[in-house]
Amino acid sequence: MKVAVAGCCHGALDKMYETLELLQRRHNVWPDLLLCCGDFQAVRNEADLRCMAVPAKYRHMQTFYRYYSGEKKAPVLTVFIGGNHEASNHLQELPYGGWVAPNIYYLGYAGVVRFRGVRIGGISGIFKSHDYRKGHFECPPYNQQTIRSAYHVRNIEVFKLKQLRRPIDIFMSHDWPRSIYHYGNKKQLLKMKSFFRQEVESNTLGSPAASELLQHLKPTYWFSAHLHVKFAAFMQHETNSKEELPKATKFLALDKCLPHRDFLQIIDVEHDPNAGDSLEYDAEWIAILKATNSLVNVTQNSWNMPENNGLHAKWDYSVTEEAIKEVLEELNHDLKIPCNFTLTAACYDPSKPQKNMEPVHTINPQTTEFCAQFGLTDINDRIQQAKEESSGRGECEEEEEEEMDSTGSAEEPSEYNTDNSGLSSFNPDEIMLDEEGGDEDLSTCSVDPSPDHPPEFSTSFSDIRVMPDSMAVSSDDATDSNNEELERSGGSRQGEERSPTERALKRIGADENGNSGVKKIKRRNQAIYAAEDEDKTD
Repeated sequence: MKVAVAGCCHGALDKMYETLELLQRRHNVWPDLLLCCGDFQAVRNEADLRCMAVPAKYRHMQTFYRYYSGEKKAPVLTVFIGGNHEASNHLQELPYGGWVAPNIYYLGYAGVVRFRGVRIGGISGIFKSHDYRKGHFECPPYNQQTIRSAYHVRNIEVFKLKQLRRPIDIFMSHDWPRSIYHYGNKKQLLKMKSFFRQEVESNTLGSPAASELLQHLKPTYWFSAHLHVKFAAFMQHETNSKEELPKATKFLALDKCLPHRDFLQIIDVEHDPNAGDSLEYDAEWIAILKATNSLVNVTQNSWNMPENNGLHAKWDYSVTEEAIKEVLEELNHDLKIPCNFTLTAACYDPSKPQKNMEPVHTINPQTTEFCAQFGLTDINDRIQQAKEESSGRGECEEEEEEEMDSTGSAEEPSEYNTDNSGLSSFNPDEIMLDEEGGDEDLSTCSVDPSPDHPPEFSTSFSDIRVMPDSMAVSSDDATDSNNEELERSGGSRQGEERSPTERALKRIGADENGNSGVKKIKRRNQAIYAAEDEDKTD
């Protein structure tokens, strides 16, 4: 089957789907599935905008609300993960995944589903070591800290995914697995993104948690976004025994959805021709959720997952074939995910803007139904209970508990000592909020939707790559010396496409007199939504 993979969407759903229509007109190709690798921005209303961790001037409604309201419907089944620029309050309603709009499915904090027999997994958010071992404690209305920590990856999600034993076909993460750049055309990457050099050379670019998952899961394909550059790699995994067959992963990162950018890729994936066209639960994943349910943590307390170090009675939470069989029996062997999308918030109305709309903590009926069906903890319900209990104990007791936690005397050392979200270098193509910031006004948002674009994108959205026979990545293709064809995906416009990017970087980095402009930028990476300027430059 044909699978379309997209990089950072940034709420531009109309552009994304119109690009697919252009692809159909030009090449008579239509995908069976669309995968989006984060920064999806499922913004329903003005309150959702306040929960998105971007500077206020970049908070725009975009077009998702039209799909949420039912005004439009996604023309292709769309599955996505969360990134670091999301309406976190909306996605938080669906910690185990669910429909954010008809035909648009969110994988949750971490998840695995099946489509036509293909196993698709993913993990949402980006890595930050100081939040990695905490529970999912955040809830709206967020403060300056929780609006960011809400999208940070947690160790419990990585732990759950590491219990998987059956092969994974496709895996998605927003930030790149650390070290993956050593398996591709590193020279070309640094030519396009020279500001990554220090982190690449020190091997600190990307997520160590994602790298751990890559080595454990060994999926056939791994797709990422976040760094706003197209990059391919081929990783041959080491075998643990002579009996184990060698496995390899084809990695592809994609750019953001803007004109003349490599944000979309079509690949051919082997599938089960006898499987239905519905999105399905994965029985092993459901069994793992049931097995690890007792590990759910909704506090700020840091803790490590169980491991074989003499401190835990149980550390292996992988599931047996019998447990998987029980899940199948519970579902009467019908794994189809119910189309039970429901509106849980008022939808944006351009004629009646509500700039003062406040975000609220919502229990989504989809999550309630899912947890009841499989006997799982509703994380949001547990958070609300914890808040009520915390209020009952009083502020003094809360402060005492936080002080005890900050000492870390009873904690095990973290497995990751380096705090890295994948973008600690100056990247003029990406927004990065200052961690110490706190001066952004969360009450400020723009309710004006982005200007509509004409339906014909033949001039602006022309950089579509079609790879009919899978990604065709080989170990030879992934070397510095001869990876050019893979990076271009058969195209001949690499030089043309790179020069606008280089001009954009020069425009941001220096003024007309040649003076560096970096010092004048208060917040790093502010060019992410400057689509108007980039269009002119491109």
